[in-house]
Amino acid sequence: MTRYVHEPRGLPVPNSRASRMARLGGMAAGVAGSMAVQGGRQLLTGRRPKFEELLLTPGNAARITAQLAQMRGAAMKVGQLLSLEGGDFLPPELAEILGHLRADAHFMPPQQLDQVLRRNWGPDYRRKFAKFDVRPVAAASIGQVHRARMKDGRDVALKIQYPGVRDSIDSDVRNVASLMRVSGLVPKEIDLAPLMEEARRQLHEEADYAREADMLARFGALLDKDPDYLVPEGHPDLTTPDILGMSFVESVAVESLTEADAETRNRVVAGLIRLMLRELFEFGLMQTDPNFANYRYQPATGRIVLLDFGASRAFATGLVAQYHDLMRAGLSADRSATRSAMEAIGFLEPGTAPKHREPILDMVDMAMTPLRSDAPVNFATTPLARELREAGMEFAEDRDFWVIPPMDALYLQRKMGGMFLLAARLRAEIAIRPLLEPYL
Repeated sequence: MTRYVHEPRGLPVPNSRASRMARLGGMAAGVAGSMAVQGGRQLLTGRRPKFEELLLTPGNAARITAQLAQMRGAAMKVGQLLSLEGGDFLPPELAEILGHLRADAHFMPPQQLDQVLRRNWGPDYRRKFAKFDVRPVAAASIGQVHRARMKDGRDVALKIQYPGVRDSIDSDVRNVASLMRVSGLVPKEIDLAPLMEEARRQLHEEADYAREADMLARFGALLDKDPDYLVPEGHPDLTTPDILGMSFVESVAVESLTEADAETRNRVVAGLIRLMLRELFEFGLMQTDPNFANYRYQPATGRIVLLDFGASRAFATGLVAQYHDLMRAGLSADRSATRSAMEAIGFLEPGTAPKHREPILDMVDMAMTPLRSDAPVNFATTPLARELREAGMEFAEDRDFWVIPPMDALYLQRKMGGMFLLAARLRAEIAIRPLLEPYL
């Protein structure tokens, strides 16, 4: 598979609206120029070029992903969100290109990092620390994380936001939406406006570190008595609009457990699924970003470490009740009740034609079948993901039916899909129905 995003390295974040717009414009011009050259070559050979073939070349894919990865901020995040929320109805080529943006981002070079720290903590900020690791331990679309030791002995993790991210969110979202639309990659039948508005709203929330600090504290309190999970402690004295301070927790990436014993892998996946169900049915508050990097593991204690609460989302009690109804109906194979629950949530409309409604209900039934038994599901070998994907692609060929569900439902589906992928990655074999029973 082509690697579209270069390995992470220290590259400055363009932090003015003009420079960011110029980069997006340059990217569009480069793509258009490549299409013109390739189209001309095909015409000279007597072929009539197809728009999709000209656009979806490895070179153009590299241009798009490399530029968005270097810009970071909203431009990169929109690509990530579209690849997740839009994966079921965007063309698969575009979903694949955007999917590569979920890899690590580039990070700020030391000089730009120093400017951010000076602006937030003052010119003498180094006096706070006994040690500060300049190389980040992680980098993403909104910011990067550094480890440091305070002079008072605290071992801390500092999430530092890229400069200009907050101020460029609205313009980045508008510009990326325009590029997606004029590119012709997104079918005309799809109204991108709700997805883009949601991306804009979520980005503003994720860039609000005071809000994330509050969510960190809320999840810490909710899970304080549960020995299976560990949430870092927030440090308000280090937190500013651009920096989120918290305790550093020694742990390993959850993906590193692929070679762990089966008992450990199964226990971790079962714990994360149990947490997801508690978030939905008990807390009404969910961390909705299923990025594997948000979950880590402490081998010494067996605890799951939870990170990154910027995408936390509260769900209305009505939606929670509707998912109760959907789970009950699906597990009992009651097709009529399943249809009613799907309509209540917004996956179907009451007037949806049978030729569209029945394939969707078939897919729900397919997804529920492994959950109707107390027998363990082997996520490494189950063909469920492939069968659902094939059914979904076949259904998506009918351009007469385009319904984007409510955003809360999309976020829930994203989290559920992420847990399925993680379970497959760790080759887990667990029974799901016993985990669901307490809530049904």
